[in-house]
Amino acid sequence: MKAVSRLQRTRVAEAPFAMKAPVDIVLEHLRQVGPAVASLRNESSRLAGWGEELARRLLAGNRLVTAGSAGSAAEVQQFTAELLGRHSGERRPFSVIALRGDPAAAAAGSANLIEIAQGHADEVASLVAAHVRADDVLLVVSASGHRHALLDATAAAKAARATVWAVTGRAPNPLAQAADEAICINAPKPQVREAQLIALQAMAECVSAALHNHTTRPEALPGGM
Repeated sequence: MKAVSRLQRTRVAEAPFAMKAPVDIVLEHLRQVGPAVASLRNESSRLAGWGEELARRLLAGNRLVTAGSAGSAAEVQQFTAELLGRHSGERRPFSVIALRGDPAAAAAGSANLIEIAQGHADEVASLVAAHVRADDVLLVVSASGHRHALLDATAAAKAARATVWAVTGRAPNPLAQAADEAICINAPKPQVREAQLIALQAMAECVSAALHNHTTRPEALPGGM
């Protein structure tokens, strides 16, 4: 049997990409994302409802706490920065805490960001217990829905009588089942993460629209879910 070097194996593995035109690579990627976006479209009413309800609770003085696992952590940090950055200076600051944050996001969005080491489930749960109160919202985002840290955070938030929303990958999964409401994206993990970013961006836009309606017509916001 003829030996094959590591370099030769690498070239063989890269060959299919080399033979594709760049536009075909882009189109293939879009084809793969399609089912994830379609899955998200089925949850559009729930996502819009979350945006309106979050606006109502923030205006009432309630707090939003967000947490994401692994690659999803950056997505929730961008969401909080987007949410706060749009409305800074318009009214009193909203109370938002992003677990497992970074200083760059804090500077962009003026959010209160708490650094959490990955896998320290007890620490995450302790922070949730310390900062979450009744009628606050905990938003957890995970492409798998199996992270113990987020499951413990969910349990701590529910013990405080807060509301837990989850954006996860394929159902069923433990995080979706533990949350009060969940949006489950039926797709492979890389596409789930892309769709989660779209979902959070759309939710931020819904919050903005609800806040604008409240400014022009205070009775426009719903009384609750």
